[in-house]
Amino acid sequence: MDLLLFFEYFGALVIGLILGLIGGGGSILTVPLLVYLLGYNPVVATAYSLFVVGSSSVVGVIQKHQKQQVDFKTGLLFCFPSFLAVYASRRFLVPNIPDVIFSTSSFSITKDMLIMVFFALVMLFAAISMIKNRRDTQTEFVPQPYYKTFIQGLVIGAVTGLIGAGGGFLYVPALVLWSGLSMKKAVGTSLVIIAINSLIGFLGDMQTLVIDWKFLITFSLVTIAGILLGGYFSKYVSNKKLKKSFGWFVLIMAVYIIIKEFAK
Repeated sequence: MDLLLFFEYFGALVIGLILGLIGGGGSILTVPLLVYLLGYNPVVATAYSLFVVGSSSVVGVIQKHQKQQVDFKTGLLFCFPSFLAVYASRRFLVPNIPDVIFSTSSFSITKDMLIMVFFALVMLFAAISMIKNRRDTQTEFVPQPYYKTFIQGLVIGAVTGLIGAGGGFLYVPALVLWSGLSMKKAVGTSLVIIAINSLIGFLGDMQTLVIDWKFLITFSLVTIAGILLGGYFSKYVSNKKLKKSFGWFVLIMAVYIIIKEFAK
């Protein structure tokens, strides 16, 4: 039990450190940690992840706002359709997915397996996003009607709700391409969306799940401590190199999850 407690705190600290050092991506490790190391089922793990991501993002918003890297107006406009989708997916969609989706005599696709494989596929996209070199450019910005942003927000929100991760790798390019923000401001603004979406999505889970508040609050506080520590050390390390290295790690993790789920 003491060893499990050590892994719990160490894992939370590592997630926070990654978030503090590279400004995003670390939350995508929360679900695999909760499922494979701490033994939670994927539905509970994605719910807990939303709380951890949401509370951590609030700290991130404060840090970015102090550096004048947050556009609250754009963030709030974008997050309205997104949080509707997150809440609906956690409150109605996830609880109503059947436990066994498809089954034959030798193979079956379960709800837990579907969530983890879908999560792994999103991890693959996140890894590619972190590995690729991005330029802080405004040249591709094309203004679009709000109804398109509304639909895009619904889609991204639904994905975020299903996997229980922040979705910064989806929101950041969306804010650059569709709202014309610089990369730095898009990162800060995405944290506003992630914080609101994640915590509202978690409200949907509170109505369908029994929450272990002692574990969840302790885990979140250790993660936040890691963010503050990572933020302090971030000025001494190369953000781009760390992000690319972490991207490769996420890629390996995604492949591992897919293999593990299909090998059951």
